[in-house]
Amino acid sequence: MWNALVGVMKEAYTAGLGEGAVPRPVMMPLVRGELVGLIWVRPLKVGQDALAGIAELSNVASAASADEVVLAWETHDVATACELPVVGLVPCLNMVLAAPGGHVLHQFPYSEQLLSRSPEGWASVAPDWRPAPAPEPGGELVPPIQAAVNFSFTPIELDHPDPFGVTVVLMEENGYRISLTEAFAR
Repeated sequence: MWNALVGVMKEAYTAGLGEGAVPRPVMMPLVRGELVGLIWVRPLKVGQDALAGIAELSNVASAASADEVVLAWETHDVATACELPVVGLVPCLNMVLAAPGGHVLHQFPYSEQLLSRSPEGWASVAPDWRPAPAPEPGGELVPPIQAAVNFSFTPIELDHPDPFGVTVVLMEENGYRISLTEAFAR
């Protein structure tokens, strides 16, 4: 499952960079090894809104009672959105595999190869994936990612007969893009 998720994220980054932007942070909750779906962060405003929006990715994982989560984000993108210092490899696709007992940080650095530039100045680039450093058990996570990991395993308390379904609907109404797998689609 891990290799498939890494492949999907690298493909998403290749497509996004080709269109001039890195994909937004995304969470992939798992329940007993089965992928619940992909939750892409809503449009964010720089600062506190970005910190909160990324942390809120945890809501679906919590509502699904996920036992593992995978989060993916780009180093510079999250640092800029959250007004944090850029720490770590840049540019870099980061992925963390987390469970209640801990997490492992995986980093996939790349360089950008210019493909074209639009008349407006937007660059279309292709990632040239560099050798990945060794995975880091307990590796340092930026605050909003750490918060999303922590909250993913905090039981959600909703007085509703379908806390998972209502959480998905509320998050979609707030601008999160959610794509559930068939087993979890309602």
